[in-house]
Amino acid sequence: MTQSDTWSAYLTLMEQILDLTLTDERRAELLVQLTRIAGMAQPLMDYPLDDRLEVGGVYTL
Repeated sequence: MTQSDTWSAYLTLMEQILDLTLTDERRAELLVQLTRIAGMAQPLMDYPLDDRLEVGGVYTL
């Protein structure tokens, strides 16, 4: 399954969950935007993190 297929399946599921109907034009534009966002986020997702990094503190009242 290609990334485009994955985003297309995601849009189909979101249409069902949100009870929306997208036109073909709007669906195509959303696929373009989701692909761009994923491309911009990829360098951050690829950044190696040490397994022993401390997590942020948990504050309770």
